[in-house]
Amino acid sequence: MNSEKHILSDNNITKLLIRLSVPATVGMFAMAFYNLADTIFVGRGVGTLGIGGVAIVFPYQMIVLAMGHLLGVGGASIISRSLGANNRDKAERTLGSVYLLVFILGISIAVLGSIFIDEILSAFGATEAILPYAKEYMQIILIGTTFFLFLVASNNVIRSEGRAKIAMGTMLVSAVMNIILDPIFIFVLKMGVKGAAIATVISQFLAAMYIIYFFSSPRSSLHFHRKSLKFDLTIIKEIFSIGISAFARNSTGSFMVIVINNILKNYDGNISIPVFGIIHRVLRFIIMPIIGIAQGYQPIVGYNFGAGNYRNILKAIKRGVVLSTALGYIGFIILFLFPTTIISIFTPDPELIKYGTVALRLIILALPAQGLHFLGATTFQALGKPVPAFFLSLSYRIIFLVPLVLILPSYLGVTGVWIAFPISDLLTLFLTISFLYRLAGKFQQKLLRDQ
Repeated sequence: MNSEKHILSDNNITKLLIRLSVPATVGMFAMAFYNLADTIFVGRGVGTLGIGGVAIVFPYQMIVLAMGHLLGVGGASIISRSLGANNRDKAERTLGSVYLLVFILGISIAVLGSIFIDEILSAFGATEAILPYAKEYMQIILIGTTFFLFLVASNNVIRSEGRAKIAMGTMLVSAVMNIILDPIFIFVLKMGVKGAAIATVISQFLAAMYIIYFFSSPRSSLHFHRKSLKFDLTIIKEIFSIGISAFARNSTGSFMVIVINNILKNYDGNISIPVFGIIHRVLRFIIMPIIGIAQGYQPIVGYNFGAGNYRNILKAIKRGVVLSTALGYIGFIILFLFPTTIISIFTPDPELIKYGTVALRLIILALPAQGLHFLGATTFQALGKPVPAFFLSLSYRIIFLVPLVLILPSYLGVTGVWIAFPISDLLTLFLTISFLYRLAGKFQQKLLRDQ
């Protein structure tokens, strides 16, 4: 029996979920922490406008992240199901297709970003005061686009063969190097936001080298072959159809930030945009354990679906719901009790701290609901069902949040922006429950027929 089958065919779902989710969570925490570190070092070394510049560029980074998840989640779903069906050839052809797309998209995005950088930053909501900082940061970040895309896609692929600890290692390499290099470039070399960007690109490059080393070593059950580096239209179509929901979830996050930044420009943008930039990164850090649960959960569901083991899928759904919701409550309690302390880590500016404390408490009122939302979309991705996965991924930000953000400020001012978040969380929760309830009913019927 090969190693990845031994790992993913374990019937102790709770043990398996923890085994795969804990390394994923640690790795996601590391990635989120170096995003926080970037903002902290910039806030302390450059100031409020520097935070604003980094915040304005963040939607671009989220778009690249979305592309990486598009390729990685789509490829990982195919790979885990192929391994479950003992079809190694398709798994390796999928790996080759993923990396071909990574190279093409990475170069294309970086070139277009460089050509239209001024127009992009203006569209992202940069004020006149923030724009120079944003441009200085983005010019360097563009250079690392292909490395970042490769890193994100590879982490999904590595987890698809049950190698959660290796995936964690790639993120730790990137995070640790970024945290080490940030103060050197920002404080020692006095390079400001440009130094933060250089540190990020170098750390992404080193993590990419670690991944290449892994796939060329005996530890990987999947091996990259040059003959696999070709356009397999059937596989590429399947990658896009499955990964589109992950792309939607992350790219709509970028769209959401752009919309909010442009609205906040009307409400003292030189303060409100940095405030939202801080809060958004704090929230991403807090929900990383939930994403870690979802990432450990996906290959379990995909493998068992490929093997026709519906009982294990139902077990995984139940365990995943409990764990992700519990983590959501823990995050809510921490943020609600200590908002001032958290905002103060990023900046000594008393106005920014006061404004951020109020905004953070309003935004997180329904934070625990996000656990189930992430799990719902991930379930349908793992099963290779792109339509419900895509719809659930769109629901929170596009169907609910963006319309509310556009409407509520007309009545409540900037408070309407913050209140839109918990309302959207609750609406998405009810929608996700209805989808998962119907899915669980279908699996229960299949189990009864098989008895």
